[in-house]
Amino acid sequence: MLAIYNELLYRPILNLTVALYDLLWNDFGLAILALTVIVRLLIWPLTHRALENQKAMLELQPKLKEVQKKHKDNKEEQAKAMMALYAENKVSPFSSCLPLLIQLPLFIALYQVLSAGLKSENFDKLYGFVANPEHISTMSLGFLDLAAPSIALAVLAAAAQYVQAKMMQRKEPAVHTEGSKDEDTMAIMNKQMLYMMPAMTLFIGWKLPAGLTLYWLLTNLAMIAQQKLAFGKKK
Repeated sequence: MLAIYNELLYRPILNLTVALYDLLWNDFGLAILALTVIVRLLIWPLTHRALENQKAMLELQPKLKEVQKKHKDNKEEQAKAMMALYAENKVSPFSSCLPLLIQLPLFIALYQVLSAGLKSENFDKLYGFVANPEHISTMSLGFLDLAAPSIALAVLAAAAQYVQAKMMQRKEPAVHTEGSKDEDTMAIMNKQMLYMMPAMTLFIGWKLPAGLTLYWLLTNLAMIAQQKLAFGKKK
């Protein structure tokens, strides 16, 4: 399993990072920017489909509330009716998790590349067509060391994470009815996640190599743009 991971993820990302570094004037920050663009383009169709599904879920909320109120005394019937509504409208409440699950191993592989893989002793893993730079400087723009943690980048990444999460929430007036308990609980959880995810991004990014934090910041900015594109379409 480890060998498969190395050949399918770690080694390709290592080679791509080194190749981009060679092409982009030996600037590590530009290499990470280009790497982010390539990754986002590769998973664009999947992410766009997930966002379209989330948009459909938001538009479905009034009908879901009707189902919850209609079957408020029978949770089993409520669940069946909700699943039937999902099937009828061809949406899945779990599809939004797929892009995140795909990005997680990419993030881990990139962390390994940035933390240790760019040392010269690991350049024997380069493909034959990738030029060996002998040494990679992790400095970007002459002043930012992307191998060391950066508080500023961590704050920016957390702020972008907050904006992204805020865009996914729908402002609706609170409805206090007998059947709205589950809705209130979900609203509380969504509000907690709105602040929890940026806090986690800030806490983790505070200690990560700045190159990885930069990648996460750029990824969040790309997601904001893609969400604006997807949610800005009129039904």
